[in-house]
Amino acid sequence: MTSLAKAECLLPQESSQTEDLTVTIQTPTGAFEFPCQEGETFLHAGLRAGVSLPYECATGTCGTCRGRLMTGEVDIGWEASPALAKLKREKGDILLCQTKAKSDCLVRVPAKTVTQTSAEAVPAKTRGVICNSRKLTRDVVEFQLKLSAPMTFEAGQFALLTSPSVVGARAYSMVNHSIDKTDSIVFVVKRKHGGGFCDWLFSDTVDGTEVDVFGPLGRATFDTSEKKNLIIVAGGSGIAGMMAILERATRSNYFSKYAGHVFFGVPTLKDGFYLDELAKFVAKAQGGLNVTLALSNEQPSQASHPNYEGIKLANGFVHTAMGASMAGRYDNAMAYLAGPPPMIDAALRVLITDGQLSPQAIRYDKFG
Repeated sequence: MTSLAKAECLLPQESSQTEDLTVTIQTPTGAFEFPCQEGETFLHAGLRAGVSLPYECATGTCGTCRGRLMTGEVDIGWEASPALAKLKREKGDILLCQTKAKSDCLVRVPAKTVTQTSAEAVPAKTRGVICNSRKLTRDVVEFQLKLSAPMTFEAGQFALLTSPSVVGARAYSMVNHSIDKTDSIVFVVKRKHGGGFCDWLFSDTVDGTEVDVFGPLGRATFDTSEKKNLIIVAGGSGIAGMMAILERATRSNYFSKYAGHVFFGVPTLKDGFYLDELAKFVAKAQGGLNVTLALSNEQPSQASHPNYEGIKLANGFVHTAMGASMAGRYDNAMAYLAGPPPMIDAALRVLITDGQLSPQAIRYDKFG
């Protein structure tokens, strides 16, 4: 979907596997047993086996994948993970996304758990080679991954990337979308102060580097069969998964029957990116899609973008622009949110208080 250079990506090599250990999860809905490879987290092993373990960020930030180790020996991948500090570790509390088995283990998980039946919904571990990295703005970089094995994913899902040079996994939404399996995935990342993975991506040496990939993950997905008007609110690199949703909707001619409203927040006009693609989505929708670029640190001099007539401009935070534009127009709507946690919280307040949307009509993944 995005414009990529013609440079070729070499396929990554898969590593050899060692003998598996056994992890047993006890939940209110029953017990589930699955194999766990050496160095693999409980969460990855369970999801890979088709067990729908609880998670949100899957990176040690949110704490949703909390459990309690009853028997067995483990290693903790990221001791400094924010959610780990909130647990009762003296009682055996763990994060499934950070815990790796050293022996057979028994874990109690308070959340309801079921075994999935759809093979397409089961994430898997693979490897990817970074190529065609390019800076979209001063602090936003896009890159492509050439996967060792094709992946199928829903519009709005994300994957975990792990580099040997940085501790811990990072969650990034796919920018592109394909109905069929694809071995090429596009990601976009905004640079954050003190972010080791971000700093590494902004170096000039990432192309050709192999990374571990686990996915697809996430439940904030779009399905054309839901027949809802779309409200899309994104801040910064949060636009990534929204681009996949828009690509999926545009390909299926979704906006010929249902309205789409996109609100994309950036600090200034020069911080906007993917505007070519967004303008094309607007043109193809023939009146069914509206896109507003909200500038938090700049007052626009005109109502629409000087280079893209189909993209409106607004001053202020993105949730404010959304609230002003959507007043009285929330009927039959499904909202998708992505961006920094404060932006998510602010947008939720507007959607629930002003729009009267139910929690079931709002979708987002907790990356922050």
